[in-house]
Amino acid sequence: MRRLYFLMPDIATTHGLVEELLLTHVEEHHIHVVAKEGTPMEELPEANLMQKSDFIPAIEKGLTLGAATGLICGLVAMALPATGVIVGGGAVLFITAAGAGVGSLMSSLVGVGLPNSRLAKFEEKINAGEVLVLVDVKHSRVHEIEELVRKHHPEAHIEGTEPLTPPFP
Repeated sequence: MRRLYFLMPDIATTHGLVEELLLTHVEEHHIHVVAKEGTPMEELPEANLMQKSDFIPAIEKGLTLGAATGLICGLVAMALPATGVIVGGGAVLFITAAGAGVGSLMSSLVGVGLPNSRLAKFEEKINAGEVLVLVDVKHSRVHEIEELVRKHHPEAHIEGTEPLTPPFP
């Protein structure tokens, strides 16, 4: 999956784009709209906490760092016989998994309170009244969707493609 970014000039134009995307079989839960606080979104699929915060990147970082820390702690416990604890491979695996769980939990609690760093470059334009549309599509449909926007919405700004969508859409 790829995430496409489109900046639309206003809500009315955004409604037209969303309707066209739905007609081309892009599912509604793959369309996310970000607008200025207080903008009436009506029936547009508004971006939720997963898209507006750094929740997913924080989980990814916490999972990686927690697992690495757990693995190191498990290996150190296994290498130090003076502790009186005999640690085998299963215990090292358990400690690694526990570290990954704790790391992802703690980092997600931090990440949910931070604004999405990927959307920071659009903040000024969103506050000026433009509307950001995020569309998640299969890699094979990226060109098709971009052409649809160019053809039917020349006023839209295609702001790029993110290589991968988050693992938890």
